[in-house]
Amino acid sequence: MTDIRRFTTIIIRRNGEYLVGRELHDGPLKWSGSRWDAYRTRDREKARRIARKIGGTMVLFNPIVGQERIL
Repeated sequence: MTDIRRFTTIIIRRNGEYLVGRELHDGPLKWSGSRWDAYRTRDREKARRIARKIGGTMVLFNPIVGQERIL
């Protein structure tokens, strides 16, 4: 049986929206109201750097069960 915890990732939230990415290199940040669209990473340090730089909050997200929890 597969452990669903393996699918848990970190996403970035700010002002009720989730970071999707950036438009080509130095373009504006792209945001979505859906956590399913969010950029996902398992690298905690990378997520911490991004969140600090943009003033966001790191959130644990498991897409299998659709749950999130603020770190």
